[in-house]
Amino acid sequence: MNIPKIPLGDWVDVLVKWVTVAFAGLFTVLTTAIEGLLNILVDVLSAGPPILLIIILTLLVTYTSRWPLGVFTLLSLLLIDNLGYWDSGIQTIAIVLLSGLITIIIGIPVGIWCAQRKTVHRIVTPILDFMQTMPAFVYLIPSILFFGIGVVPGIIASFIFAIAPTIRMTNLGIQEVPKDLIEAADAFGSSNSQKLFKVQLPIATPTIMAGVNQSIMLALSMVVTASLVGAPGLGADVYRAVSQIDVGRGFEAGLSIVFIAVILDRITQNLRKPAYEHIIKKKIVFSIVAALVILTAIVTGITNQTAQDKKGNGVGAQTDYQIIGIEPGAGIMTQAGNALKEYQLKDWQVVEGSSAAMAAELDKAYGQKKPIIVTGWAPHWMFSTYDLKFLKDPNKSFGTVEDIHTIVRKGLEQDMPGAYTILDQFSWKPADMEKVMVDIKKGMDPTQAAEKWIKANGDQVAKWTNGAKKGNGETINLVYVAWDTEIASTNVIGKVLEDNGFKVKLSQVEVGPMFAGVANGSADAMVAGWLPSTHKKYYEQYKNDFLDLGVNLHGTRNGLVVPKYMDIDSIEDLK
Repeated sequence: MNIPKIPLGDWVDVLVKWVTVAFAGLFTVLTTAIEGLLNILVDVLSAGPPILLIIILTLLVTYTSRWPLGVFTLLSLLLIDNLGYWDSGIQTIAIVLLSGLITIIIGIPVGIWCAQRKTVHRIVTPILDFMQTMPAFVYLIPSILFFGIGVVPGIIASFIFAIAPTIRMTNLGIQEVPKDLIEAADAFGSSNSQKLFKVQLPIATPTIMAGVNQSIMLALSMVVTASLVGAPGLGADVYRAVSQIDVGRGFEAGLSIVFIAVILDRITQNLRKPAYEHIIKKKIVFSIVAALVILTAIVTGITNQTAQDKKGNGVGAQTDYQIIGIEPGAGIMTQAGNALKEYQLKDWQVVEGSSAAMAAELDKAYGQKKPIIVTGWAPHWMFSTYDLKFLKDPNKSFGTVEDIHTIVRKGLEQDMPGAYTILDQFSWKPADMEKVMVDIKKGMDPTQAAEKWIKANGDQVAKWTNGAKKGNGETINLVYVAWDTEIASTNVIGKVLEDNGFKVKLSQVEVGPMFAGVANGSADAMVAGWLPSTHKKYYEQYKNDFLDLGVNLHGTRNGLVVPKYMDIDSIEDLK
């Protein structure tokens, strides 16, 4: 069909940009409030040694769900602490509890409103269908632009993803209240509020609690997704393990999430009718827990306020002592961590996330002329889009000039000699790569941007294909990471291979799986090996299992990048 494409994506982009500017003040207030509440929860859960919280949670689970689950809680939490995931576990519990709290505060009133007004129900139902079926990753994109990188967009995305069951089950529970009870309440002259709070809600409570339980479990399922935008906790540990193909670490972090899920599930399921309510009234137990939480929050709040003064007008205070990073498995993240140690930047932290999240945060800060520090590399489209500079690195923590290598699986030359020859002869310059990246950044499809560059550089492409045997429809699988440099180079070489008779499959993966895939033969090649330092760890691990065809681009650089309007020039200025 030759019908022009409806620019739906462009319309959404315009809408999001308008909302970002128009409601900037509201988003700032929400960010501050959510971060403040989360910090309070983390401080409360972290107060005292781990064994204190372990005992409290064990007693609470025992009270609500009987002693066998109490024993399970004790052993599982002790194991989490033993494995070294206690702090991450605390962060995860705090994120889930806060997401659940927001879900309850908003979801239950909306569910009540739906039950009382058919028009509201008709409007809300398709919205909930949309929210539940839209991939959770999509919620992260506007969340980054509205709330910045970190835990807040993760909590917001978790809330949106998880709120539907609470609304639906609240609506269902109220609608299922027997009509004769409603008629009896009306006969006794009850007001609408009296019917709601004394008849409908008490009867609907089991159904409502089932919805709250489901929402909390859905929020917990979002912890790994939220780590893509810098949310801390066990999700970040899982994401890091996936990026680095660390099976053991991934299993440990995943098992910790399972333990926490079981504990939260059993507590929320049995809050209404605790197992040992006949021994101690639940009002007494819950009052004691509430008093402990409030008292601890007050004490830790006063303590933190007294100990808090990392203030001032320096760049650290202006950026909240944060360096905006990318995927945890990236070599530049290891380099950034080493830089903090080598330059003794004890107060600073590198925020893990993704390349897309970093770019979004940079765009937001640059548009408002706010200070920001990101992990950056060249070539990259951001240097053509913004006026940026690398901070000087006297200690060479980020190494010197690097090269990008082409790496292929063993046996490729015998299986596809033509593809092997093209990959072996592939070589271009940073300026070439930047042209493709800029076109992609402006909205051009990567395939179209690659075609445009190939048409404009026929002589150079002819050198890559010189003497290469034409393919006969063989499938070649190229792997790459979702960095703008690799998207550009992989699409260009993929299109060249396609034009020479090969069926090209492009697979986007993390750094660790990229190297492992070529090494074990599940992928055929990559043109994305940053050496000698960025991908050194993976190269050393798999170098005996693949073939390095050498440099395809010379002159890359890693480091910390800031806008030129910032009055700092060196990493040493961060002290």
